[in-house]
Amino acid sequence: MQSMTNARIAIVGAGMAGLACATRLGTSGIRVTLFDKSRGPGGRMSTRRIGTRLGEVAFDHGAQYFTARDPGFIEQVHAWAEAGIVAPWPAAGADAWVGVPAMNAPVRLMAEACEVHWSSRIEALERHEDGWALRGAVALQRRFDAVLIAVPAEQAGPLLLPFDSGMAARADAANAAPCWTVMAAFADPIASAADAVRGQGVLGWAARNSAKPGRQGPEAWVLQATPEWSHLHLEDAAEDVVQSLLASLAAELDARLPAPVAAIAHRWRYARYGSAQDLGMPWNAVLGLGACGDWLLGPRVECAWLAGARLAAAMADVRG
Repeated sequence: MQSMTNARIAIVGAGMAGLACATRLGTSGIRVTLFDKSRGPGGRMSTRRIGTRLGEVAFDHGAQYFTARDPGFIEQVHAWAEAGIVAPWPAAGADAWVGVPAMNAPVRLMAEACEVHWSSRIEALERHEDGWALRGAVALQRRFDAVLIAVPAEQAGPLLLPFDSGMAARADAANAAPCWTVMAAFADPIASAADAVRGQGVLGWAARNSAKPGRQGPEAWVLQATPEWSHLHLEDAAEDVVQSLLASLAAELDARLPAPVAAIAHRWRYARYGSAQDLGMPWNAVLGLGACGDWLLGPRVECAWLAGARLAAAMADVRG
């Protein structure tokens, strides 16, 4: 594949990395179609809503906040701030930002400007003389000039392996730590001045979600177990995880917790990647095959955005 001019690009995965790549390609006039197995935007920046006797409660049950250090991402964050969809959250640190009114606000805005097919799981890629085909739950007759894989490394490897073993090996080398997350709502506030807690042992992080900018509703907390505890208890029953993390929160805050009106657990099998060496974005210009994601750069929202933007830039370098 020698030119991106009039190219038809498919991106598998519509999280931060995939959408950042699609946005950058779109500004160059390149046609991009995204496919995602989820029902809506968010990925690990998603927001979970739970009905309770006090009304619906929203939880940022993935990424809790993000920081901005790269000049390009700082510029993007400031644009989001001007649009009113992100705001600083000092409780998590002087440089912490959150989406408003929910963590998925930036991803949702990006998705609205793109062609995204939700609830579309892609199970395999097929390469034909007239381009790439995607095989999955959704029947597609279209062919694409290039396919970009923007899903967790564990899911990217099998899609890449039949066509580029080196790219697949990079994905296979990236191992994500799991994370058990508990979402709990209370009728009364927990008696603690802290809105965010960094723990150890069982509880790695806890946040009073209802105290974040732009949030409404009753007292709501998100509790995230440490990677080590999550790995050891990965197959535990959800109700046991809820009890363990709530007990750990009470101990960390040295406070008696009111009885929750709702408390559920979510298991992230691929939650957080370790720091990766930046070797450039995988892009096979001959095949028209690429990959992007935070697993290539580091365990931060910013890394996912950078990975998508840099893959688009790498593709632009071979435009004809």
